[in-house]
Amino acid sequence: MLEKTASTKGTTDRRAANRGIAAAAVTEPRWVQAVLISTAMSFLGLFLVLPLVVVFSGALREGVRSYMQAITDPVARAAIRLTLTVAAVAVPLNVAFGLAAAWAIGKFRFHGREVLTTLIEVPFSVSPVVAGLMYVLVFGRQGWLGGWLEAHGLRIIFATPGIILATIFVTLPFVARELIPLMREQGTEEEEAAITLGADGWTTFRRVTLPNIRWGLLYGAVLCAARAMGEFGAVSVVSGHIRGVTNTMTLHVEILYNEYQGTAAFAVASLLSLLALLTLAAKSVIEWRTARADDRSAEAQGKEEA
Repeated sequence: MLEKTASTKGTTDRRAANRGIAAAAVTEPRWVQAVLISTAMSFLGLFLVLPLVVVFSGALREGVRSYMQAITDPVARAAIRLTLTVAAVAVPLNVAFGLAAAWAIGKFRFHGREVLTTLIEVPFSVSPVVAGLMYVLVFGRQGWLGGWLEAHGLRIIFATPGIILATIFVTLPFVARELIPLMREQGTEEEEAAITLGADGWTTFRRVTLPNIRWGLLYGAVLCAARAMGEFGAVSVVSGHIRGVTNTMTLHVEILYNEYQGTAAFAVASLLSLLALLTLAAKSVIEWRTARADDRSAEAQGKEEA
């Protein structure tokens, strides 16, 4: 509890310092503020807003009817279904892994803990194309396990399982990275108190640990889902580009564009953009709820100290 109080006090002190920095920032000359704001807005407009405008305008260039035909085409529907299926499998698995890894690293002391933390970061330092190639070398027909898989009628590469494996690899760190520092900061005092009072492991996790990490868990899951639906490099290597079978939405956009079907390509790309915007909205809501929860916790702690 003392550690939690110190953590809350540290959070309050940091916010006070941030307010002081913000107050100092507004004392800068107006022309400096104008230059900084215009630079930021210009950058966002050029690299974020303009591409979105181009995508949606290109998608609707030939009218709503052509747009609907493009996204309801059987091949497009197969790509959409595969993308959502891969995300639906990869995200829960990475949530489970992230919880286990964060619990082990944040709550326990053991040899190799820092090595495990470093290994979790590996997918961020490896090119997605290289990650896909690694799976081909392991599970492909000429790979280490290819002969055994083929003898048993199992197909990983150029099939949905390979796409799921590649997606899991590239999205693996997101949940763990959000939860590890959070669990480290919280410590183990509350869980130990719950166990002392007679709670079992599952009750302690459900009633104590999970409420404390729920927003960080949701935040990591949202980022994981966004990356899973938008992944291209690793999926491109392991999919085989089989139209209507192993093409995700990103691969389908590439094929349509290469075949000079610009309107259809922009239509499918607009769906990906909408999914990205929904993810951004969910991320903003989670950040807002987290900030509100922190403010209420700091306010309650201040009242207790008073």
